[in-house]
Amino acid sequence: MAYTAQDRPRIGWIGTGRMGFNLAARLLDAGHDVAVCNRTRAKAEPLAGRGAVVVDRPVDLADRDVVFTTVSASSDLHAVVSGPGGVLASATAAPGVLIDSSTVSVEMSALIRKEAAERGTDFLAAPVSGNPKVITAGKLTVAVSGSREVFARVEPLLAALGRGVTYVGEDETARLVKIAHNVFLGVITQSLAEITVLAEKGGIDRAAFLDFLNNSVMGSPYTRYKSPALINLDFTPTFTMPLLRKDFDLGLTAAHGLGVPMPLAAATAQIVAGAIGAGHVEDDFAALILEQARNSGLVLRAEDVPVDDGLSPRP
Repeated sequence: MAYTAQDRPRIGWIGTGRMGFNLAARLLDAGHDVAVCNRTRAKAEPLAGRGAVVVDRPVDLADRDVVFTTVSASSDLHAVVSGPGGVLASATAAPGVLIDSSTVSVEMSALIRKEAAERGTDFLAAPVSGNPKVITAGKLTVAVSGSREVFARVEPLLAALGRGVTYVGEDETARLVKIAHNVFLGVITQSLAEITVLAEKGGIDRAAFLDFLNNSVMGSPYTRYKSPALINLDFTPTFTMPLLRKDFDLGLTAAHGLGVPMPLAAATAQIVAGAIGAGHVEDDFAALILEQARNSGLVLRAEDVPVDDGLSPRP
């Protein structure tokens, strides 16, 4: 039975970085009772102004009906769930449902599922696709795996996070969906960098080329969204190269285990590693265009023109 407006669960949220902060804010804005926890408390404090209760440790959320986690890596997930002070560390309480929206390995997801079951907690893997601006625009998407009955119960909560929630199967299948998605994200961004540099070296402004591309059948919400960064060279991070490299590692490991050759992904993973070696650690991964230009003997300059990213509300 799904939660209703009259029977809203008490929610906990662990991890209020760029993604977690905005996702928790959507639940608060929808009127939910949300308590939040972050390793650096100061990053969670602004949510108090929107109605959140801020706690110091994940274990302080153990009595919540539903707890979300959004962290950076597999080791972080295990720490906040099962480590000292983790949400499952209480001897007297455990959440009814634990929902993880991080991008972690299948193996870690399965371990967390097992440890949650031992405490009587249902576990859903629910990795998300998007970034803070996508969340604000209400266009986040979520892939979910685990018990279909548990999914049906919490689906209204997940639906509040964005525009699309897809149940993809049992156990850890959502992890493979998200990893495959992010591998494609890297490959398509490198391809976009290559063709844009090709056009510019042939004398075409990046803005003109990308405007044509975005209005063609080859354009997409994603190519439009990345166009401002490629045109104006604004690499304020939405997703960094090291995070992308982590996802390539996960994807290629999965491919090896399943016997699936991925030559384009493997080549792109090496390009990403090279970009990290060149110092693009804090930049958005759209900075792949800078390395592509350098390898092409081209120095890029910001075109400093207004570009519609497709996410801003239209009048």
